[in-house]
Amino acid sequence: MTDSLTGVWDGTFVQPNAGMVTFLATLIESGGALGGNVTEPCMIPGCPLSTHNASIAGSRSGSAVSFVKRYEPPGYGYDTVLYEGSVNAEATEIDGRWKLPGTTLSGTFLMVRSTRPAESVATEELSKEPAR
Repeated sequence: MTDSLTGVWDGTFVQPNAGMVTFLATLIESGGALGGNVTEPCMIPGCPLSTHNASIAGSRSGSAVSFVKRYEPPGYGYDTVLYEGSVNAEATEIDGRWKLPGTTLSGTFLMVRSTRPAESVATEELSKEPAR
C-alpha cells in the first residue's frame, strides 16, 4: 500500500451519551508521519464554543494508522483522544476505535476521503468563523 493519506477526510465517531458526531479532517502524511487538523461541533450542552479545533500527530505503518488528537484550546470536556485504526487498500477509508486516556470511554470512528479539494474546504471553514 503506497497511497498517501494526505487530503481532506469526512469523518464520524460515536460518543456515549451524544451519539454520532461528524468532523472534517485534513491529513498530511510524510515518510510514515501523520499530521493535520480537525474541526467538529461541540456536543456538550451549554458549551460556549460551537466548533472545536484540534491538531493530529501520529503515524502510519502499512494499513495501521494511529494518532493523537489534541483540542486547541483544551477544555469543555475536550482534551486529548487516542485513535487507532486501519486504512483500506484503496486509501479511501480509515476505521477503528478512539479512547480517552486514563478513562474507560471509547468508541468507533470512520473517516472517508472527501472529493472536495483542500483549498475549497479551508475557505469554507474560514467563512464559518465569527468575525473578531
